[in-house]
Amino acid sequence: MCNCLSWSYSSSATTYASTRRRESNNTKSGRENMVKSIGIAKVTFLLVLFVSTGRAQSIFDVTKDGAKANGPDINAVLARLLLRFKFKALSGAGKTTEDGGWVTFQRIQGFTLSGGGIFDGQGASSWGACGNDYCKQLPINMRFDFITNGLVQDVTSLNSKQFHVNVLGCKNVAFRRFTITAPADSKNTDGIHIGRSSGIEISDSKIATGDDCISIGGGAQNVSITKVTCGPGHGISVGSLGQYEREEPVVGITVKGCTLTSTDNGMRIKTWPASYAGSASNMHFEDLTMVNVSNPIIIDQAYCPHNDCNAKHPSRVKINNVSFKNIRGTSATPVAVKLACSSGVPCDGVELANIDLKYIGKEGHISSECSNVKPKVIGVQSALACGSPTAAPSRKA
Repeated sequence: MCNCLSWSYSSSATTYASTRRRESNNTKSGRENMVKSIGIAKVTFLLVLFVSTGRAQSIFDVTKDGAKANGPDINAVLARLLLRFKFKALSGAGKTTEDGGWVTFQRIQGFTLSGGGIFDGQGASSWGACGNDYCKQLPINMRFDFITNGLVQDVTSLNSKQFHVNVLGCKNVAFRRFTITAPADSKNTDGIHIGRSSGIEISDSKIATGDDCISIGGGAQNVSITKVTCGPGHGISVGSLGQYEREEPVVGITVKGCTLTSTDNGMRIKTWPASYAGSASNMHFEDLTMVNVSNPIIIDQAYCPHNDCNAKHPSRVKINNVSFKNIRGTSATPVAVKLACSSGVPCDGVELANIDLKYIGKEGHISSECSNVKPKVIGVQSALACGSPTAAPSRKA
């Protein structure tokens, strides 16, 4: 039996009544008024449950599931729901929340989502509906908006129609043992996209999807990514940056101890040509393993995926203080290191240290291409050193 569920919780509400599916569609406006959120903590689900349940209701009284009236804690409710249900979206475009999500967690402090639940977006019939472009009418599987001090653990996002996870305006939120699964041909299914958020941690997680495993947008600060496996997918990316005016700086990105397998890119920083001014700094990628990865190390400041940009004008996004250290494995492309920085604002403070990559294809020899940058090079074979003299390996790198 399939039951449509819309669930909202407000920290200042005393209770929500349960309404049955036998209500006619004519009462929809009255029902919406009844469940209108009057607090700042809000969780909204628009989904179909393919589960066996005796409660065929469209709105749950969350106090009956453990939430306390006039209290901020909804953790017990979320954990119990996840343990109880596997969520499946409608096939096709389906419905979205007002912010474009399928499941949205919004404006909550002290938040935990765990319990082994699976959010199945059933996206196969929707992939490619807008070609290679972002498809506004398709929902993001899970949105986390303005969450403070949160933990998402032992949860799976499966076959999202659009991005799997979008993180916006959050502070101190950790994703641990998080699983994302979609095939390589699922278009625009970024794993986790982070924007205008600080203190975001992603660790001990597995991401397989059709776009960036993790993408970091404007305003992201102090992001830590450790022990993540990525592939298939487009790698781990900072950007694309510079497309929007007054974009906030990206500062303090650390990617460490990750393994990428058969991805289209490895560690990538990408900005648009003819861009608005911006900056990205203090980004460090280290202790990484590449397995059959195309473009293992890449800075691309002429990023233009559809070839419709004004490439005559350089990017105005300044890249500063970037290090690639202790990166080993195999490259699927002969150019294993590409640092294509802006001629308008050349990259500063770029370091390559202890890079050991081998080309496994048959199209020549391994090489590097670099422009508008003079990297510091330590312990790198000459073919990957951007023509710079290389120093002995660093023991501390």
